[in-house]
Amino acid sequence: MAETTVYLSLGSNIGDREKNLRAAIAALADAKVRVTSVSSFYETEPVDLREQPWFLNCVVQGETEVPALDLLRALRGIESRMSSKKLVPKGPRLIDLDILLYGDETIDMPELQVPHPRMLLRKFVLVPLAEIAPSLQHPSWKGKAGELLANLSDASVVRKLEASK
Repeated sequence: MAETTVYLSLGSNIGDREKNLRAAIAALADAKVRVTSVSSFYETEPVDLREQPWFLNCVVQGETEVPALDLLRALRGIESRMSSKKLVPKGPRLIDLDILLYGDETIDMPELQVPHPRMLLRKFVLVPLAEIAPSLQHPSWKGKAGELLANLSDASVVRKLEASK
């Protein structure tokens, strides 16, 4: 199987958030993802469940030969090994790993939707994605990542963490 370019979103809002992101990025090798680019880390305001600590988020670009569903299971395995538990939906978590894009594929299964269904509505995803891949365009999108970010109505706070990279 040829390598597929994947984009993953990572987030943490419990404990040492930066350390959690770095540990998850390092663990992607265990999921057979070869990391080719990592965005800056961004401190982001909680969006859905607002009464929780702020997140650190980033987007990772990688290459993998692992089928999408197996990749999702491997990411859940990383979350599990890092002892990340979502006690409430959209609530605080040590680490959260999401598949944003899997090549040009569109996947619609109960456990996996690609492109990620809410990614184009979320500043905390589009800011780091547009940083590392501003001209990226999935076949289902009406524009490139940078253009979609420029037209986004999400007013939540997303600020670059100065110490990142």
